[in-house]
Amino acid sequence: MEFQIVQVSSLEKVRAEDRLDHHEIHAKSVLAGERLSYQICVRTDCRMDAAVSVESPFGSSVRLYLVKDANMDYPVRETGNEGEDYITLEPGMMPDILVPLEETGFRVTLTDRVSTLWVRADIPGDAAPGDYEIKVKVAPESGWNICERMYVHVIPAKMPEQKLIYTRWFYADCIAVQHHVEIYSEEHWELIDKYIAAAADTGINMILVPIHTPPLDTEVGTVRPCVQLVDIEKQGDQYTFSFQRFRRFIDICKQNGIRYFEMAHMFSQWGAKCAPNIMVTENGVKGYLFGWHVAADSEEYVSFLKQYIAAISKELEAEGISEQTYFHISDEPSQDSMDTYRTASDIMRPLIGDSKNFDALSDYSFYENGLVSCPVTSVMHVHEFLEHDIPNQWTYYCCNPEKVFTNSFMAMPSARTRVLGFLLYKYDIKGFLHWGFNFYNSSVSRYPVNPYLTTSGDRSYPSGDPFIVYPGRDCVYLSVRGEVMYDAIQDMDICFALERHIGREAVVAMIDRAAGRNLRFDDYPRGKEFLEGLRAEMVEKIREYCA
Repeated sequence: MEFQIVQVSSLEKVRAEDRLDHHEIHAKSVLAGERLSYQICVRTDCRMDAAVSVESPFGSSVRLYLVKDANMDYPVRETGNEGEDYITLEPGMMPDILVPLEETGFRVTLTDRVSTLWVRADIPGDAAPGDYEIKVKVAPESGWNICERMYVHVIPAKMPEQKLIYTRWFYADCIAVQHHVEIYSEEHWELIDKYIAAAADTGINMILVPIHTPPLDTEVGTVRPCVQLVDIEKQGDQYTFSFQRFRRFIDICKQNGIRYFEMAHMFSQWGAKCAPNIMVTENGVKGYLFGWHVAADSEEYVSFLKQYIAAISKELEAEGISEQTYFHISDEPSQDSMDTYRTASDIMRPLIGDSKNFDALSDYSFYENGLVSCPVTSVMHVHEFLEHDIPNQWTYYCCNPEKVFTNSFMAMPSARTRVLGFLLYKYDIKGFLHWGFNFYNSSVSRYPVNPYLTTSGDRSYPSGDPFIVYPGRDCVYLSVRGEVMYDAIQDMDICFALERHIGREAVVAMIDRAAGRNLRFDDYPRGKEFLEGLRAEMVEKIREYCA
C-alpha cells in the first residue's frame, strides 16, 4: 500500500489531483498571541478510513479542519487573463471550505485524491517563550499510524492588538433565507450570533448594522427581505423610534469582540438619487414609506432623516460607541452623480456628530470637496489618493480588479491575497472594506443562490467574491481565503511590533528590500517566498530586540 503525507504552508492551495511534491515545513517561530496555520495533505492508493488526533501543550487552542472543495464555477469575468497570476482560468473544484474535524468524529476518508487537513493553532497570549510541539496523528484502520510534527518556537514578544479596521458586509437577510428561518426569530438571532462570531474569528472588527435594510445590490424598484432593526412609527410630521432589536444586535457584536460599527447607507446605491427602502407604520398600516419612489432630497425624507439620525446618535451615545461608528451616504458614487452625492452629503454631515462618514469611491474630487471624511478607495486607484497624504485613507476591492492587483478570488494563489497585509502597513492604510462576507444572492439580489452550487452569484462575480463563509446546517463554516486574510492582517501587526524597536521608516525599507523594488499595490513579488521570508526575517529581528 502506498501512503503519502506532507506538511505544507497555509499559502499552498493543494487541489485533489495535485502531486504531493510541495516543500515541507516542520518548524515556525511565532509571537505569543499569534495564530499559526498550516496544512497536512494525505493520499493513498486505496480507499480507507482514518482517525485523526492532535497532541499539543496548547490544548484546545489547536483546532483541526477538513478542507473541502468549493465549486469554482466562474473563475474570472474578463478575458485576457492568460499569463496573469492565477492557479487556473478553468472552472473546477478548488479547496476552500473549512469543516471542523469534530463534525466528522475526527475521522477522514483517504483515497487516491488528496485529502487536506488545516491545522490552526491560536498561540495563547500568555505563552511563555520557548519550544513547543504540535503532533498530528493520522491512523488508518489497518492499525499503523503516521505522525506529523510542527516545532513551534515562541519568541519573548506578544502580538500587538490589531490596528486595522476591517469590514466585510454582513447580510442578515441572506442568513435567514439560507437557513430557512423567520427573520428575527430566535433561530435567526442564534445564527446571527454565530455568523458575527465567525466574522470576528477572521479578523473582522467592524459590522454593517442593518438599522434599515441596507440599500446594497438591490435591483432598482425592488426590495430585499426586510431586516430593519429599528421600528418606526409616523404621527403627523413626527416619528417615534424603537431600538429594542438594535440594542440586541449591538450587544451580540460587543460580546463577540466587534469594536466598530457602520450604519446602513442612508441613500440608494450608485448615485444617492433615492431614499433607501425603510419600513414605517402610519395609521396602523406598515409599509415602505421611503424607497425607490422617494427622491433623496425630498422634503419629507430630509425631515425624516433629521429625526432618524438624531435618534440613532442618541442610541450610539447610550451604547458608548459614537466615536467608533461610521455612517454611509451612498455606495460607489461616480463623477456623474457628484451633484446628488453632494446634496446627500450636505444633509448628512451636520447630523452625525462625533461619528465619521465614509464610502467606497475612486474619484479624488469627492474627498477634495469635503464630501467624505474617510475615503475608501479601490486598490486600482489608491495610489492617486496616497499622493495627497490623506490621514484617514481606507481601501477596498470589489468584483475587480482581476489583473495585477491583490484580491481574494478562488482562482488566485493565496499569496496574491496575503500580500495585502504588507501593502496596508507600508501605505499606512487605516481600514479595509469588502462588500461580501455572506452574500448568497445573484446580481442585484434578483434571487437567492445555493453557495455550494455557485460561488459566483450565478456567474455574476468571479468565484469567491460574494462571500468568505459558508452556511452549515445550523452553523457557519470558515474558508481558506478567510484564514489567509487573517494572516495578512497578522503580517501587518508584525510590522507594527517591529516598528516599536526600529521605527516605521526602517520597517518600510525592510519591506522594499525584501521585495527588491518599491512595493506598490500594482507591483509586488509573486509567490509565497517573499511573504514567508519577510515575515520570518521580521520575527527574528523582533526576537533579537526582545532577547
